[in-house]
Amino acid sequence: MDLTLKAFSLLLSYPTTELQEAVGTIREVVGGDRRLGRREFGRIDRLLSVIQTSDVWVLQEQFVDLFDRSRSLSLNLFEHVHGESRDRGSAMVSLLESYRSAGFEPSTNELPDHLPVLLEYLSIRPASEARDVLGDAAYIFEALARRLSRRTSPYASVFSALVKLSGQSVSRKMVADLIAAPDPDGNDLEALDRAWEESEVTFGPDPNAGCPEVRNILARIDPPAEPGSHGSGPSPEDLNNA
Repeated sequence: MDLTLKAFSLLLSYPTTELQEAVGTIREVVGGDRRLGRREFGRIDRLLSVIQTSDVWVLQEQFVDLFDRSRSLSLNLFEHVHGESRDRGSAMVSLLESYRSAGFEPSTNELPDHLPVLLEYLSIRPASEARDVLGDAAYIFEALARRLSRRTSPYASVFSALVKLSGQSVSRKMVADLIAAPDPDGNDLEALDRAWEESEVTFGPDPNAGCPEVRNILARIDPPAEPGSHGSGPSPEDLNNA
C-alpha cells in the first residue's frame, strides 16, 4: 500500500476527531516519503498542525466553505472537466466499473470521481499505474493548488504534493484554461449562484467524446489479473495496520 496516498485521502476527507487523532501517524508517513522534499513536507506539516490544534467544528466549517460551496474547488475531479453534463455521469459509471473490476468497492456515499476515493484506490494499485493516473490529473491538482493558495489555505500543500508524486510535467495551457474559469468566493452567494447557473450541459452519443483527459484516466485504471477485494472509505486505522 502507498501510505502517502492513503494519508492524502484522509487529509482531503471531511475533518473528524479521528482524523485529528491520526495526525501524528500521518506526519510520520508523509515525513518519511523520500519522493517529497522538505518544501512539500513543510507545507503539509503546517496543514497537519492546523488540523491537530483547531476546534473540529471550525475545521468542518472551513472544509465545507472551501470544497462544498465552490465548484471551482470541487474534490470531484470530473466536475472540472465535464461540469454537470451527462458526459460526467457516463465517465463516473465507467470509473466505478473499473473499481469493481479490480475488487475495490467504495464504502462511501461520495461519487466515484471524488478525489479521496480515487486516492484510496490508487494507494493499493501498482506504483506505475498510480503515477500515470496522477499525471493525467496533475493539471487539475495544480489549478486547485493555485486557487487554494489565493485563499491562503494550507490545503494547497496536498495538491502541490500530488503534482510532485505524479513525477510528470504539467501542461501550462491546461492549467491556465482552468484558472481562467470563474472562481467565486464561497461567501459571495450571488457569484456562486451565477457560477452554478452558467454550468454547461451537453448531450452526445459518446460519453467521453472530446475529453482525452478523462479517457486517459479511465484507460490507466486496469483491473489486476486476479482481482481481490478491498473496501474504501478513508480510515485512519488503515495507516496503523498497513
